[in-house]
Amino acid sequence: MTRSTETATPTLYEEDFYLWLKTTAEQLKKGQFAEVDLDNLIEEIESIGRSERHALKSLLTRLLEHLVKLT
Repeated sequence: MTRSTETATPTLYEEDFYLWLKTTAEQLKKGQFAEVDLDNLIEEIESIGRSERHALKSLLTRLLEHLVKLT
């Protein structure tokens, strides 16, 4: 189902990210899996993975730069 950006009502995810996080966490804790906004939850989980991978790559690069300077 495609939403028109002109007529669509913004979702909780789009309106209030923090409230969306709290609501999603509560739904998961209560086992209300049918109520969970899966599309946005999946997007956020994938984003966390990318951020962590980028941070690790950056730290490893800095470590290698410092090791090269020591030699």
